[in-house]
Amino acid sequence: MYTSRKKILKDKDVEPTEFEETVAQYLFDLENTNQDLKSDLKDLYINQAIQMDVAGNRKAVVIYVPYRLRKAFRKIHLRLVRELEKKFSGKDVVLIATRRIVRPPKKGSAVQRPRTRTLTAVHDAMLEDVVHPAEIVGKRIRYRLDGSKIMKVFLDPKERNNTEYKLETFSGVYRKLTGKDVVFEYPITEA
Repeated sequence: MYTSRKKILKDKDVEPTEFEETVAQYLFDLENTNQDLKSDLKDLYINQAIQMDVAGNRKAVVIYVPYRLRKAFRKIHLRLVRELEKKFSGKDVVLIATRRIVRPPKKGSAVQRPRTRTLTAVHDAMLEDVVHPAEIVGKRIRYRLDGSKIMKVFLDPKERNNTEYKLETFSGVYRKLTGKDVVFEYPITEA
């Protein structure tokens, strides 16, 4: 029997939470009712879904997708997020690939860890996932006198109308996931 439970696969057979089941149900409904997403959503599933409070009284839904399926999710990202935001009225939806951070190898061990599993690489990739479909065109890190640092991220102005209303959500979600402060901006173009 094909149900919404096929739309969420968790590690080590952990039971999905109630919220994750509603997200899986929404994906299942979209696959059955929306004709232009039906073929794209057929083989896709999610790992995890969480709801978090971001700036002010806004809420964001963060959906983790398997790393191997991230390209397929990116193809339909705009349409899928638009449909899911209709279902979760007033909440912003963010899709992120599930990545693993491996701790540095101990001294004397011959095992090398892949560059993609380092904390920095995972956080950078997560930043790109959060702001998708916009592309990052520049980064600046500003160190304050008190030792705190703020990262300024410049986004591609081409996707401004798709992402501008979500900039607060992007920085709130990224701060919750990584603990780093980020400010998103669009570069000022000289005409």
